Amino acid sequence: MKITYTGRQVELAPAQLKKLEARYAKIGKLLDGRRECEAHIVLSLERHLHHAEATIHYYHHQLAGLGSNSDLFNAICAAADKLEKQAVKVRTKWRDTRRAPKAAPEPEAVEPVEVEAESEPAPRIYRINHHQKRKPMTLEEALMQMEKNRDYLVYRDAETDRVSVLVRRRDGDFDLVEA
Repeated sequence: MKITYTGRQVELAPAQLKKLEARYAKIGKLLDGRRECEAHIVLSLERHLHHAEATIHYYHHQLAGLGSNSDLFNAICAAADKLEKQAVKVRTKWRDTRRAPKAAPEPEAVEPVEVEAESEPAPRIYRINHHQKRKPMTLEEALMQMEKNRDYLVYRDAETDRVSVLVRRRDGDFDLVEA
């Protein structure tokens, strides 16, 4: 990252400059490691209080950090801290808005490989989309769903928040299997 300092009568030691360059390089990696960023730092002194204003242009955003301290180096570090927080926030916003959920394929019937014995029909396999947002249901709601000529029902119990299986027995009663 290229750093430009603007100010009067401001001198930083080479060791301090090296630390600041490493710190701003970290911010540059947070923003975009492939592109060279430029930081502009304006330094001022007002009644024994150093002010540092650091700005970075990131695509169409301007990140600005202000720091004040009696020590010049600490003022610049405070501005860098604020810039780092802003960089993380902008980067996560950009990442989260750019991600789109993958289009889930609709449930399909998949035919298995034909078996040589043609006397029995081949079983059909149905894929069920488990990523659909389903609300938890109570046992009574599950029994109402079972009235639609289903042999079994897998659901998430609203009271215990566990997966349960309701199975219709041959005599017409039900078995409840709780996980």
